[in-house]
Amino acid sequence: MKVKCPDCEGEIKVPDDAIAGEIVSCPDCGQEYEVYFEDGKLKLKQAETVKEDWGE
Repeated sequence: MKVKCPDCEGEIKVPDDAIAGEIVSCPDCGQEYEVYFEDGKLKLKQAETVKEDWGE
């Protein structure tokens, strides 16, 4: 399945067997997205990034 990148409108290939929570990235801009489903339709939202906590 191919979907458009919400950021640059590049073409993102999403596996047909993708599951909710799977991370895909845009080959054009490198942005990472998390797969989720709404009303049975595949959607993408910006993936959260975990930052290092250096205890400072």
